[in-house]
Amino acid sequence: MGTIYSVSQINMYIKNMFANDCLLRNVQIKGELSNVKYHRPSGHIYFTLKEAGSMISGVMFASAKKDGLDFTLEDGQSVIISGNVAVYERDGKYQIYARSIQKEGLGHLYEAYERLKQKLYEEGLFDFENKKDIPKYPKKVGIVTAGTSAAIQDIRKISRERNPYVQLYLYPAKVQGEGAAETIVKGIETLDGLGLDTIIIGRGGGSIEDLWAFNEEIVARAIYRARTPIISGTGHQSDTTIADYAADLRAATPSDAIAQAIPEAAAIMGRLEQYEAGMKQVINRKLVMAGQRLSMLSARLDSRSPQARLNNQKIYLDSLQDKLHQGMEGKMTEIRHQFVLLSSKLRGLRPSVRFERTKHRYELLLARLHALSPTAKLSGGFGYIEQEDGSVIQSVKDVKEKDTFRVTLHDGSFTGKVTEIREKKEAEHGGSTE
Repeated sequence: MGTIYSVSQINMYIKNMFANDCLLRNVQIKGELSNVKYHRPSGHIYFTLKEAGSMISGVMFASAKKDGLDFTLEDGQSVIISGNVAVYERDGKYQIYARSIQKEGLGHLYEAYERLKQKLYEEGLFDFENKKDIPKYPKKVGIVTAGTSAAIQDIRKISRERNPYVQLYLYPAKVQGEGAAETIVKGIETLDGLGLDTIIIGRGGGSIEDLWAFNEEIVARAIYRARTPIISGTGHQSDTTIADYAADLRAATPSDAIAQAIPEAAAIMGRLEQYEAGMKQVINRKLVMAGQRLSMLSARLDSRSPQARLNNQKIYLDSLQDKLHQGMEGKMTEIRHQFVLLSSKLRGLRPSVRFERTKHRYELLLARLHALSPTAKLSGGFGYIEQEDGSVIQSVKDVKEKDTFRVTLHDGSFTGKVTEIREKKEAEHGGSTE
């Protein structure tokens, strides 16, 4: 007897076969929905996909709905489901696990969307270096959207709240259906010629068919050609159109577009007040620094002025006078002290002895002084001879004939003139003077 397998083993084997099949791991299936059931607690969607004579069960988990489903599933809808086919091991049946679900017919639109996006990307229409800056403080803003839509009402309301001084220019365009792309292009070109600060294009949310006018090539090229910066706000936050890629700035919704185009007046005033406060702080700081520098320079100038130097000299003179007085007082005190000591010593000697000692000392000093006096030497017949200019004649070589001279004796002086000069070796011939 051959090998006997359990039900779970067979189901596991079949499950592995499905898992290893490349086609079943990533497959697209077209069919009609039936038995659609939204499971409220978990958020999963259960359904049956059928066609004439055949059907397959399916499930879409709640985690896949966010990115893979943008409409409500209903019985009878023709759809295209992308996902993988696998075996549910517990029931032993296979089903499709949906990653995304599209209405039938939209597949061609998505393909066209992707082709155009790639084409324009390669041409450089989406390059960031070609994007124009959105003005921070616009005065005139243009809007291309449906004239009676909820989007324009929201734009007007938000504009009034943020800054009522900004002027809005509306070009009422057709934003859905046949001819919509052409009117959007006409609106862009018209407003671009008015010299506005910013242009907003967009509409409210909808299906891919509803937003298709903003996926047209002519709209993307009109945005690229415009001189005025353009903000695109089409659909909801999750919707992204070709116009969003081509625009200078992409906004999630038309309301978000006007909020990005127009700054709040209160915020501007707040920034201006901050700038004013900052400027005042800078000016005050510079004034304080300038005042400190002025004080420093004034002090330096005062220290170098003649009056300051004179005042310093006066103070120095006063200090010298004080020192002089103090010195004189000190000397006088010292002299008084020495006088007192000398007086006390003199009082200790007898008067006669003091007189004899003083007299003897005086005679000794007088004799010494007389010995040193020039007149004492002249008293023995000697004289002091000098020329008329007062220089001493020490040799006959110091004079010549007819020179005038003066002779000083101990009791007077007289003048004469040289009439003859005799040196020592000629002494026998004699000589005469006047």
